[in-house]
Amino acid sequence: MINPTAGDPVGRAAEVLSGLGPLALVHTPPLVLRGKRFDATAPAVMAIVNRTRDSFFSGNRHADLDSAKAALESALELGADIIDVGGVRAGQEGEAVDAAEEIRRVVPFLEWARGAHPGIVLSLDTWRSEVAREAASAGVDLVNDTWAGHDRDLVHVAAEIGAGYVISHTGGLPPRTDPVDVTYGDDPLDVVRDVVTTLADGAAQALRAGIAAERILVDPTLDFGKTTAHSLEVLRHTSAIASLGFPVLQAMSRKDFVGESLDLPAEERLEGSLAATAVAAWLGATVFRAHDVRATRRVLDMVATIRGDRAPVLALRGTRQAPAADAG
Repeated sequence: MINPTAGDPVGRAAEVLSGLGPLALVHTPPLVLRGKRFDATAPAVMAIVNRTRDSFFSGNRHADLDSAKAALESALELGADIIDVGGVRAGQEGEAVDAAEEIRRVVPFLEWARGAHPGIVLSLDTWRSEVAREAASAGVDLVNDTWAGHDRDLVHVAAEIGAGYVISHTGGLPPRTDPVDVTYGDDPLDVVRDVVTTLADGAAQALRAGIAAERILVDPTLDFGKTTAHSLEVLRHTSAIASLGFPVLQAMSRKDFVGESLDLPAEERLEGSLAATAVAAWLGATVFRAHDVRATRRVLDMVATIRGDRAPVLALRGTRQAPAADAG
């Protein structure tokens, strides 16, 4: 940590200049789905379309088919790269949803989406292999397994249907379990070690199942199996996760660690979510699951530009003489 003092500013400047060099930024390999490439130069916004009545954020409840269709169209218009469709609330609150009901909620919608937009990248948020198998008819590009391989067949089904796969970390909890009295050890970094080890093991299993590395995402899965302190520690160490050599998904939008950090309800967590997004993007994550597509798109493009991975759309300031004032 640098702690500059005012005692010798000239000498300090010389020391600073002698140490200048390229920034040590992490760059992961690209994610490639349906022929589209996402990396540091083109980070991806994964828009959320929940086919549920009880999602924790009321602004993303689309049990009604027309509402879900409108949400997808809006997300694409606002700059979404991937559409992530789920049919079950993640936490233990809310209604019980069996596999048959989950299939009823998500598969017809995915089939409509593929027909309406043949080229879009579709992601299925599920932990059930039978749901993923039924979704093959829609040409699902990615299986977002948010419960860390609870269904051991899911990764194999993803490989069979030619989809990519999201490796997640839940601290060993089963689906729809909220964390209680979670510990990873006395060292605050123990949670980071557990996340990195679990994601590495999951990625190795996905490779063995036949999924290409360019279609594997690793997701530290903040909030899941973690306290707010755990999630913040893992977020600070996004670069360690990116150093595994796979593209990193961060799903942070309006989550509880944001709400508890600022003492705000889900409806008021946009700014906190965007701040977390900017930090994670700077540290090497390239795919972001988000409720607020346009704001997230702009944050990601700006961070990529600051990092030097993306050129400004315009670069005119200071490069040419301003037009002369009208003499009239």
